[in-house]
Amino acid sequence: MAVGLRAVWPLFLGVLLMQLGHGLGGSLVSVQATAQNFTTTTTGLVMAGFYLGMFVSSIVSPPIISNVGHIRAFAAFASLVSTAVLLIPLWPDPIWWFLMRVIIGICIAGLAIVVESWLNAASSNEDRGKMLSIYMIVAYAASGAGSLLLNIGDTSGFVRFIVVSALLSLALVPISLANVQAPAIGIPRRVSLWDVFTISPLAFVGTFAAGLGQSAFFSMGPVYGLANNLSLVEVSIMMALPPLALLLSQYPVGSLSDRFDRRIVMTILTFVTTGVALFALFNPSSNAIVIIITMTVFGAISFPIYSLCLAHANDYLEADQMLGASAKLVLIYGAGAICGPIVVGFAMHFAGPIGYMTFLAFVHGALGFYALSRMFARPETPDETSEYITIAPQSTPVVAQVIAEEYEEQSPTIPE
Repeated sequence: MAVGLRAVWPLFLGVLLMQLGHGLGGSLVSVQATAQNFTTTTTGLVMAGFYLGMFVSSIVSPPIISNVGHIRAFAAFASLVSTAVLLIPLWPDPIWWFLMRVIIGICIAGLAIVVESWLNAASSNEDRGKMLSIYMIVAYAASGAGSLLLNIGDTSGFVRFIVVSALLSLALVPISLANVQAPAIGIPRRVSLWDVFTISPLAFVGTFAAGLGQSAFFSMGPVYGLANNLSLVEVSIMMALPPLALLLSQYPVGSLSDRFDRRIVMTILTFVTTGVALFALFNPSSNAIVIIITMTVFGAISFPIYSLCLAHANDYLEADQMLGASAKLVLIYGAGAICGPIVVGFAMHFAGPIGYMTFLAFVHGALGFYALSRMFARPETPDETSEYITIAPQSTPVVAQVIAEEYEEQSPTIPE
């Protein structure tokens, strides 16, 4: 394991820099939109651009990488995203910002595909799962820490955007120099959206709901904090702690879901998350500590839902279906993520800050009742279940390929 880490440390350094820039960039655009007096509806539409880009990237990036190679593709994505970030503050126009956010989403997802391919190639069968766990920890920790960089002084309105661009550009250096051979992206067994819904309706609906909730949480969270009179420092802490809190909650949630019916764990998580949102809704407070703690608890409990959906789907899939199904789940998450900021932006426009928590409570409450209904519709659970592995929603099917390979090794051979 130590030998493997020495070989891939440039990859992890690149991921650290990339996620620091990405974490700062997401919160920064939301904060600057408020400073430009964009309405919450407009801000929601602007922030949805990133998730539209992710959705598009999951379709167009693999062919691009296959045609030009990993190194050239990574260099192109890194250069383009750095440029798009720098162009945002030049014109404070919502349409322009939306277009730049689409480009950023395409490039960030494309960069993730390249990094995960390299990491997969650099790992052996014995340490691949551990490497993946370290990758997720670095990605979540850096993304959360990136929000703290909002505290960098910026009187011109350009400095923090320059920092984001610099971090994304610097990520190119260690990854480009890494002495690791990246493999070609394989062609998975074809799985349609209807196949995913038929195999696991809960995974389908839960993934869409996770996209709705998580995109709304991250995109409009800074707007919610500013609307409750939090300072910029307090907003940065509020957005940094939830991803960091996930590092503490992911292992207990995963262990419970491997021991008990995942639907029970998911139902409990969704209803507890709904309770946290309702607490904030019916006990409104401008106290920064209360809001920060509420948001942190909400994130720690709600963020594992996406990984639970993927694990639940894998419980009912054959090994050669997992990669194709994961690709479709990425699309389903992306569809929900595009809608999340737009809908919550409208809700906050008409109801004020309470529209934020109202939306989050509704999404998770509805998912909880649906998960409960699925336990009655399909009481049986498969004899062999896949292992829970924490997956970031921004992750690509490349990570799912690791899961599929490990699951195939652990599963008995299926007669032809």
